[in-house]
Amino acid sequence: MKIFLYSFQTAVKNMWREKWINVLTILTIAVGLLILGGFVLVTLNMDSTLKRWSKGFGLVVYIEEDLSPEEEGLLSEFFKEDPDVAEVKYISKEHALEELKRTLGTMTSILEGFEENPLPSSFELKLKREALDSVRIEQKASQIKQMSGVEDVQYGEKWLSSLNTMSKGMKIVGMLLGTIIFIAISFATYSTIKILFYRRIDEIETLKLLGATRSFIRLPFLLEGLFIGILGGIVGFLCLFALYSFVSYKIIEFLPSVTGVMMFFPVKTYLAVPLTGAVLSLIGSFFAVGKIRY
Repeated sequence: MKIFLYSFQTAVKNMWREKWINVLTILTIAVGLLILGGFVLVTLNMDSTLKRWSKGFGLVVYIEEDLSPEEEGLLSEFFKEDPDVAEVKYISKEHALEELKRTLGTMTSILEGFEENPLPSSFELKLKREALDSVRIEQKASQIKQMSGVEDVQYGEKWLSSLNTMSKGMKIVGMLLGTIIFIAISFATYSTIKILFYRRIDEIETLKLLGATRSFIRLPFLLEGLFIGILGGIVGFLCLFALYSFVSYKIIEFLPSVTGVMMFFPVKTYLAVPLTGAVLSLIGSFFAVGKIRY
């Protein structure tokens, strides 16, 4: 306990003594975590937005005009029993025409040339979240299209494929960016601890002459690296939260269309950012003191 208390006090004193190089390292860590945290925040919000949008995604099954009510009922029962379908809604041709007129508004005059209702009846199939895979939906649409009584099946295949590609791309980029920043933070602390070690070489030689062990000499440097990481993480988190607040409360005032779409700030971030800084800095410090020969 006395050794740890001594190492703790030594680390705090040395941080203040070498405050400028430590401040530079802290800011470097903060910037790295800010960039990574911002990207993760955008990715999480995008993924959350895609999930909300996808809840209303489904297939529109247009049925043949001469289909009997019994045949329509059989199709409805078939769709309801499908494990991938969350909800089935029947749209009669009359209801479809009313919806079209409401959509056209004052331009309903373009429908006056039609003597009969040109719109077919249809089923709207809302799919479950786990079924929202572009390949899986394409196969299901193809199977339904071959069924008796089905005239056509439509769905936003390009839209869905683009969303899936975007989500996967963001996650891959996030992993690559995270790896680069993790290495950069560890290397920044690694370099700082090595510099500080050699700047205190006279003190270390004195401790060696007094019989100090390797662990006794290394512990203050490890604690110093840990403190640098925690402070860098706290500064990075505060900057990230400030950026989040600015975007959510200021930019939305000028872009009201994004209200309700973005954004949220995960509670786990409160601990994740400082903890990440602490762990990576500790790793860098550990390698730094391990590589030094004395």
